[in-house]
Amino acid sequence: MPVSLRAALESISDRDRTSINQFLVAAAEKNAAMWTEEFFLERRNRADREAFRRILNREGGSAPRAEDEWKESNGPAPV
Repeated sequence: MPVSLRAALESISDRDRTSINQFLVAAAEKNAAMWTEEFFLERRNRADREAFRRILNREGGSAPRAEDEWKESNGPAPV
């Protein structure tokens, strides 16, 4: 790692009162979140909304099975 980059990382991590490793882990997590957001935005932009509506509005199907229902023993229901 170039000395100037290490010095910059040390400066930032000192200011934030973290280690360089903690700073890099946080940066990697942020990077992963940004890639995930990009992935879903790209998928959303490719979506065929008319096909989606046709699927949602199609006839047939069946009611949820008993094992599909949320049980209070599992904790609070997801929102």
